[in-house]
Amino acid sequence: MPTKAAAGSPPNEPVVLIVGDSLSAEYGLQRGRGWVALLQDRLAGERQSVRVVNASISGDTTAGGRSRLPALLRQHRPAVVVIELGGNDALRGLPLGMTRDNLSTMARLSREAGAQVLIVGMEMPPNYGARYAQEFREVFSAVAKAEQAALVPFFLAGVADGPDPLKLFQPDRIHPNEEAQPIMLANVWPALRPLLPR
Repeated sequence: MPTKAAAGSPPNEPVVLIVGDSLSAEYGLQRGRGWVALLQDRLAGERQSVRVVNASISGDTTAGGRSRLPALLRQHRPAVVVIELGGNDALRGLPLGMTRDNLSTMARLSREAGAQVLIVGMEMPPNYGARYAQEFREVFSAVAKAEQAALVPFFLAGVADGPDPLKLFQPDRIHPNEEAQPIMLANVWPALRPLLPR
């Protein structure tokens, strides 16, 4: 669904489509306080005529995003597609090859629809094992390289790897809190800004 800030935007504005999971769907947050809403606010503040459509669903996997994407591309005809998926794949123990294939397909479909693509990378905590954590991290960079997409190496940099990481998480210790949202936007913005229509 579009963010509140985007709801009244002219329909002919270029669209940035966010396809993500709970990290982008404002899980546990007051509406309008997540990083996607902050992105719309930042674009408005910089007088960028861009409409942000947040099509994120809590609990979604790369398979779910892949199945939803074609209809989203037809409906919104985005100039940029931000793919923020993969964390739930790892939490469910899904094969890394499946995650990579789904992300690759989403990036390819987006490019074929005329959109620029940004892959938002995630990392798993050390208790998943060093080898798995490294292989999971490399999925995102490999897809970005193969599909000529931009990359955010680690969406939660400065949030999950800080000196007191629990400070920036909700009580479930999984979902970032409101204080973390500007940091998440700051991680995405440098990779997203060059892709925006001029």
